[in-house]
Amino acid sequence: MIDIRLEENRNRAAAYDGEKEAGECTYQVRDGKWVIDHTFTDPAYGGQGIAGKMVQCIAEAAQEKNVIIVPVCSYAAHWFSKHPEYRTEQI
Repeated sequence: MIDIRLEENRNRAAAYDGEKEAGECTYQVRDGKWVIDHTFTDPAYGGQGIAGKMVQCIAEAAQEKNVIIVPVCSYAAHWFSKHPEYRTEQI
């Protein structure tokens, strides 16, 4: 089973298969907003919805902290277009 973890100290959500890292979604903190700039899933884990779960992990954490997300990564931008319940801002 894939474990999705928010690693706020590293500005990312990461997916783990046991100890093996299967993917990551990174963000930068700018002007109090979280700018999602990169999403990657190891091709061996493709098609399992891992990228979406990592973006959602960051989105939920941002929502809890009342932080606005700025999705500049194309995958994250597409994901947020399907999930308007989260606060986002375009740049």
